[in-house]
Amino acid sequence: MNKSTVIYVEHLSKTFKDQSALKDLHFSVKSGEIFGFLGPSGSGKTTTIKILTGQLTQTLGTASVLGKPVEQINETIYEQVGIVTDNSGLYERMSVYNNLKLFAKLLDVDLERIDFLLKRVGLLQDKHKIASKLSKGMAQRLILARALLHQPKVLFLDEPTSGLDPSTAEAIHELLLELKESGTAIFLTTHNMDEATKLCDHVALLNDGIIVEYGSPKALCLKYNRNKSYRVLLKDQRELTLPHSDETGQKIGQWMANDELMTIHSCEPTLEKVFLELTGRELV
Repeated sequence: MNKSTVIYVEHLSKTFKDQSALKDLHFSVKSGEIFGFLGPSGSGKTTTIKILTGQLTQTLGTASVLGKPVEQINETIYEQVGIVTDNSGLYERMSVYNNLKLFAKLLDVDLERIDFLLKRVGLLQDKHKIASKLSKGMAQRLILARALLHQPKVLFLDEPTSGLDPSTAEAIHELLLELKESGTAIFLTTHNMDEATKLCDHVALLNDGIIVEYGSPKALCLKYNRNKSYRVLLKDQRELTLPHSDETGQKIGQWMANDELMTIHSCEPTLEKVFLELTGRELV
């Protein structure tokens, strides 16, 4: 698949009165890529989405989505973009199905796609339930289904699995990975670093409006693996953590030769630990 740049950001800054929310951001996202924009609450994630979707105007810098400057975003671009945020909103007096039917008609989408998506997000059995009666997690899944109706080229997701149970979150992850394979670019904000490690091709770590690090999750974890070590479990149930050394290599080789080694894991830091090292802040 020929991947093209669908989101491009250069020198992007945003100031509210005398407070700087975003400071000189640079990044790009290609089609068929899941890009993680990661940081704690208040770090500037939602502000960035609002600028990229034309809801806010940047103070400095440039940004474009699908080749169109964000200042020129209009109804035409929204035919190719899906958005899931906390303030996406639903028609609360309408049923789950009719919420999607309304948008399907607006976007000229085959109505058969509604049941397909409701099944994928775990709401098919609730299709006739009034939206105001949905739990927060169910409403969030409905908003995601609505954003996917027209099979967008770019999908903006602001904390899409926050508050969802593990099985539903897993189903959402599978759906997002399928969208990626079909060529959709996904811009994902989250403070869940495990989710980001599983899903994202590249991540930007954001702190106080500044990107403090960028790369693939694996590359970042290896980059900050300053004290290499290995955790092993032996057949006699001993669990050991050993430093990276010739002696450790010899021990592991001997255990393998004697069929004593049950498991071995490298001990590089998680993304969350990398973020904590860079910023001194917990991801809350």
